[in-house]
Amino acid sequence: MANNNRAEARIRRHARVRKNLAGTADRPRLSIFRSLSGIYAQIIDDQQGATLVSASSVDKELRDELKGKNKSEQAKLVGEAVAKRAKSKGIEAVVFDRGGFRYTGRVKALADGARAGGLQF
Repeated sequence: MANNNRAEARIRRHARVRKNLAGTADRPRLSIFRSLSGIYAQIIDDQQGATLVSASSVDKELRDELKGKNKSEQAKLVGEAVAKRAKSKGIEAVVFDRGGFRYTGRVKALADGARAGGLQF
């Protein structure tokens, strides 16, 4: 019961943030999702309704690199990977969408990794 309320509260927070936040072709939205076991990031152009770039802790390309690291270190590497993929597509600046999660721990690590990879928020 508590898990449903917690999940519903996150969805309400996310909706509240999203009504003032949208990704454009110039500045797409970097959206994240954090589960108990993994972290996922995607860069979305909301005008087209299309995902431009994505990376996650379950990617086959990152799997060997993530082995033996804690979740925060994995999140940082995922952030760096999504930034690298975005730079290859010509994306320099994004709008950060934390997905209703608090900006601490893995969420902050992913954002720091994306900034280290060259994305501007």
